[in-house]
Amino acid sequence: MAKKTVLYPIHEALGAKLIPFAGYDMPVRYSGDKQEHLTVRKGVGMFDVSHMGEFIIRGPKALALIQRVTSNNASRLHPGKAQYSCMPNHEGGIVDDLIVYCIQDDQYMLCVNASNIEKDWNWIKASNEDIGAEMIDISEQTSLLAVSGPKAEATLQKLTDYDLSTLDTYECFKGTFNGAEKTLIATTGYTGERTFEVFIYNEHAERMWHDIMEAGQEFGIIPTGLGARDTLRLEMGYMLYGNDINDTTSPHEAGLGWITRMKKGPFNGRDAIAAIRSAGLKRKLVGFEMMERGIPRAGYEIAHEGEVVGTITSGGISPLRNVGIGLAYLPIELTEVGQEIDVLIRNKSVKAKVVRPPFIQK
Repeated sequence: MAKKTVLYPIHEALGAKLIPFAGYDMPVRYSGDKQEHLTVRKGVGMFDVSHMGEFIIRGPKALALIQRVTSNNASRLHPGKAQYSCMPNHEGGIVDDLIVYCIQDDQYMLCVNASNIEKDWNWIKASNEDIGAEMIDISEQTSLLAVSGPKAEATLQKLTDYDLSTLDTYECFKGTFNGAEKTLIATTGYTGERTFEVFIYNEHAERMWHDIMEAGQEFGIIPTGLGARDTLRLEMGYMLYGNDINDTTSPHEAGLGWITRMKKGPFNGRDAIAAIRSAGLKRKLVGFEMMERGIPRAGYEIAHEGEVVGTITSGGISPLRNVGIGLAYLPIELTEVGQEIDVLIRNKSVKAKVVRPPFIQK
C-alpha cells in the first residue's frame, strides 16, 4: 500500500490528480501541467516533496563518512553551505544523486531521492562500519515544501525576520521560521528558478502550507505537482535518477565530472571511475531538441544513418518554447553540438539535433 505525506488530505481537497510515485501517493497536477509550469517560471508555485529522504550524519567522524560515500569534496563545506553530489558504487556507477547540507560543525544532512531511501541508507551504513559516524534517518518525521519562482523570496519573506536576500544559491540556515522551530531553509531546488526548500517537522506541515499559500496570494501562488516539476527540471537539463542516471552510468558519462573530485582522496568507486575515464568514454549524456514536429518520450530510440544508436532517457515538450526536448546517451562520436540525429516516433524518423542544456535562456 502506498504511503501518504501528511499533506495528502490537502491535495485531495484541492482535487489534485494523485498517482503512485516512489512508494507514495503524490499530486502530479492540480490545475494543469502547463499552467503550473509557467506560473513557477513567471511567479511562484509550491510543491509538496515530502517523499524525499533525509539523513543526519553527525559527530567527529561525519565528514570522513561523507567523503567516503560521495564524489564531491565535502571538506569545502562550512555551516550554511550545501553542495550537489553523487554516491558512486564500487563499479563506478551511481547509487544516487543527492544534496549535502552542512548545518553546523560536525553535523550534516543528506537529502536523497525518495525511491532510494532504503538503498542509500544501507549503502552508507555499510561504508560506515569502520568509521563510526552517527547516522539518523529523519525521513519519516520530515516534511519538505519547495517554494519556487521569481516571487518565492517575496512570499516567504513575509513569514520571517531573517533576510532571505542574503542567501545565495546552495546556502541554508536552521532556526525558527514562521513559528516552527528547527526548520531548515535552503536555496536548493530542481526548477532553475529561485527556490527555497523548507524542511520542517511533520506537525508544522499543514499550518506551514496554508501560511505560505496566504503569503503568496498577492503574487498568484498556486500549488504545483510532479508533472510541472518534471518539465521544469527537463528544460534546465537536470537529471532524474532512474531515468538519466543509475547504477550503470558513470559520473563522467553523465556529465557529472564537475562533482567528481578525483584529487580529494579515496572514496567509493574512485578507482573504477578513473579506469572508465582513462579507457576513454564510449558514450555520453547529451541534450537534443526536435527540428521537426514531434514529442520525444523516454524509451524512444534514436537513430543515425539508419542505425539505432541510443535511447531517450527523458523527453517531452518545453512548455516555455513549445518544442520537443530531451536527454539521451549517444556514442561519443555523435555528441558534438549541432550533430543531427533521428528520433523514432511510431516507426517514423523525425529530425533532431544535439544541443547543450539548459534548453531555455536563464
